[in-house]
Amino acid sequence: MAMDPKRSRSVKLNDGHFMPVLGFGTSASDDVPKNKVAEATKVAIDVGFHHIDGAYLYQNEEEVGQAIRDKIADGTVKREDIFYTTKVWATFLRPELVRPALERSLKKLKLDYVDLFLIHIPIAMKPGEELMPKDASGKVILETVDLRDTWEALEKCKDAGLTKSIGVSNFNHKLLEMILDKPGLKYKPVCNQVECHPYLNQSKLLEFCKSKDIVLVAYSVLGSQRDPNWVEKDSPVLFEDPILNAIAKKHNRSLGQVALRYQVQRGLVVLVKSFNEKRIKENFQVFDFELTPEDMKVIDGLNRNFRLFKLLFAVDHPYYPFSEEY
Repeated sequence: MAMDPKRSRSVKLNDGHFMPVLGFGTSASDDVPKNKVAEATKVAIDVGFHHIDGAYLYQNEEEVGQAIRDKIADGTVKREDIFYTTKVWATFLRPELVRPALERSLKKLKLDYVDLFLIHIPIAMKPGEELMPKDASGKVILETVDLRDTWEALEKCKDAGLTKSIGVSNFNHKLLEMILDKPGLKYKPVCNQVECHPYLNQSKLLEFCKSKDIVLVAYSVLGSQRDPNWVEKDSPVLFEDPILNAIAKKHNRSLGQVALRYQVQRGLVVLVKSFNEKRIKENFQVFDFELTPEDMKVIDGLNRNFRLFKLLFAVDHPYYPFSEEY
């Protein structure tokens, strides 16, 4: 990944666009009011986060779009300074539903284009207005859509100027290969956004992606999202890790800053989320210190392939991504 000195805090994507290495995540559990997400987004932009990660699934794109437009209106940033990501949700993976899904997000955001459009998960669900369509027994209704057809629909969105770049999320190397080996492939995915933190460091997937010039984007980097809808409550808590705490103390930094810096030094793009002003500021301060090779090795050693987001409702789906090692 070539670095442009003017853009030392960005990575160059395989389509020539640049993505800031630090992004602000906007997913929030149901107990966080949407106006709080909007306020946090404004704080994040003020602090220097110009990469904002959103999605249809998060159900707050109107508020996030308003926050971005407010910051453009008050002169803090220009539209071209902001890198905004949205994602096509599982209920819109049929190729004919992809562009209308993106247009719907753009309408909520009141933006003319997004910078990045991702397939959110590789598992399709029954189309419709429900985010998690369920049958009478409460089981999520899945369907199989050829992801290569979905990908072609994303390529058309890029050609139409509705998005600058296209990529995927929660894909394993086999699903990535399926896209890369597709006959008539027009654009490679620029990135693969996946869960990644010291307990799940994704080193094999990282190597694979680097070899294909695909950027790995890390979410849940602090392992702290405990939404009971997605995460089992007895999951280990990264913030209690004694080794990470010791490294943080040595550098006179917070554990969060160490966990973020670890990923930046490995060449990942990192998404981090907080609705607390002090922490948002703290999370941006990862460019003025460096972990030693020894620190990096010690953190590598914390890996236990522990996944918070298992998507267990889709374990039998042919494209279920997490049965592979990477």
